[in-house]
Amino acid sequence: MRRTILLCLYLCLLAFPAGAHKPSDSYLNLRVEGTRVLGQWDIALRDLDYAMGLDGNGDGAITWGELRARETEVTAYAMPRLKLRSDGLECTPRPTGYLVDNHTDGAYAVLRFAADCAMAPGVVEVNYNLFFDLDPQHRGLLRFESAGKTRTAIFSPAQTSQRLEPEGGNPFAQFLEFGREGVWHIWIGFDHILFLLTLLLPAVLERRDGQWKMVNEFRPALVNVLKIVTAFTVAHSITLTLATLGVVQLSSRWVESAIAVSVILAALNNLYPLVTKKLWIIAFAFGLIHGFGFASVLADLDLPQQALLLALVGFNLGVEVGQLAIVCAFFPLAFWLRDSWFYRKAALVGGSVLVAVVGSVWLAERLFDLRVLAF
Repeated sequence: MRRTILLCLYLCLLAFPAGAHKPSDSYLNLRVEGTRVLGQWDIALRDLDYAMGLDGNGDGAITWGELRARETEVTAYAMPRLKLRSDGLECTPRPTGYLVDNHTDGAYAVLRFAADCAMAPGVVEVNYNLFFDLDPQHRGLLRFESAGKTRTAIFSPAQTSQRLEPEGGNPFAQFLEFGREGVWHIWIGFDHILFLLTLLLPAVLERRDGQWKMVNEFRPALVNVLKIVTAFTVAHSITLTLATLGVVQLSSRWVESAIAVSVILAALNNLYPLVTKKLWIIAFAFGLIHGFGFASVLADLDLPQQALLLALVGFNLGVEVGQLAIVCAFFPLAFWLRDSWFYRKAALVGGSVLVAVVGSVWLAERLFDLRVLAF
């Protein structure tokens, strides 16, 4: 029975659509000035290329010339997917500029626009429908300024509209919104999940006589898991905070490559054990790198200090809640199955081989800007 259950779970994991860490995001900035709403919309070129095919010559690189030549088409594709209303009356955005800019994760097309309203906007309603038909994981991150106050919001397939009050909205609601985004971010951050679960696989085992054998008691296994999870949490919380506040900034390309390396090394350590005790040290060391990966969502929003701290705390707590849910689902089952041949051979050995292969492909893609896997 235990082998059957584990086999089913293992096959489900193989079928699950894994992907590289950085999800699809766009950044929408709106500012109310008198009777106008001024906007800037930063949209990743990789997302536009997927939707429209911007790479005209197929060389894998989108040049400014190619982007400039498609300006009308890009604008025509994006702008109808954004609707603004002020006090119930529509404010139609009109393009005012077209640029390209670099974010932490690559190049973005920058669409600037202005929307004239019949009167000074009070309540502004924003309807956002970019890429949701192509990518349900896409998120639109909003920064809204009005009456000297800033508020944030997140658009998703389940939340395509936002009602923005001029006084800045409910801070607690914004806190919860970023908390939910943190949970979602860890659940779709498959490289983070693979790294953590790969470290946790041997936590219910111990190395004796050159072999992985089960831990006899529940308490030592639980302590091992808690140490690994706590170390990973503390480490990525430190660098998430530092990167979001702009204290330390690293290239997204090298951060994502280092995350792929951490996944590979964790898997290889299960196959050829060099570190069999104090795995929490590995979790802490590489957790520092993973924190920089988490930070890309908030760092590019360019929020003022007060709004940034609120978003940072909410997002970080959401990441921890999502991570805890994964661990709580994994540990009891792993402890129950730890003595089975299937766990020690198929899950630990076979799973680690699979993780090492996926991590190696991610590393090649991130180092050399390749597209090998379809996910």
